[in-house]
Amino acid sequence: MTRPPTAAQRRVIDAADPVTGRLRGTEAQLAALVRRGLAFRHPRPPHDHFLTPAGRRTREARTEAGRPVPEPSADAGVFTARVGGEEAGPDAGPSRVREVHSAWQGLLELRRMTNPDGATGRPCGWERTHLVQAAALALEAAGHRPAGADLPGYRVRATPQPEAVAVHAPDAGALRACAATLEAAGWQAGEHSEPRTRARYLLASPRRA
Repeated sequence: MTRPPTAAQRRVIDAADPVTGRLRGTEAQLAALVRRGLAFRHPRPPHDHFLTPAGRRTREARTEAGRPVPEPSADAGVFTARVGGEEAGPDAGPSRVREVHSAWQGLLELRRMTNPDGATGRPCGWERTHLVQAAALALEAAGHRPAGADLPGYRVRATPQPEAVAVHAPDAGALRACAATLEAAGWQAGEHSEPRTRARYLLASPRRA
């Protein structure tokens, strides 16, 4: 029977990025999690470590057992997908670009590991349960700018429909560009109009095949 993670390893698992599963810890801790099959080392620089599906299940089981994983603070260094409309203006500097690229590569690796056929061009189960964050990450990774408090850009919002998000953009051209990006990332997107304002928006959902 596999021994459970140590207390130090559990702390590393609990502190994993809630969006990408990226881990932070000592080299020894991360290597031990890899040996247990709870983490993997990304093959591309900067060679970050991410939770495997087994590692995610371990984290979720601890949450369900009454040990909730704390929400990351704004200064905790945890990656958060920009959904648009955040109070602080979006940082488009080199460090943010690297973070977004790393998060997107980690998500592609998660697709490869969790989709039955190993396909990276189709959203995985995690994305279907984190629709807003997944769509926002796909947009930001492709270079789209999220809306800031006073800056135009995309906004991704939840909808009452299952497996669908609404994507708003400042103009028709930007909306079409967002649709093309999401479709290339494995989503299906169609334009709709708000009943009262007639404003155009995208209704996007992960493709299943």
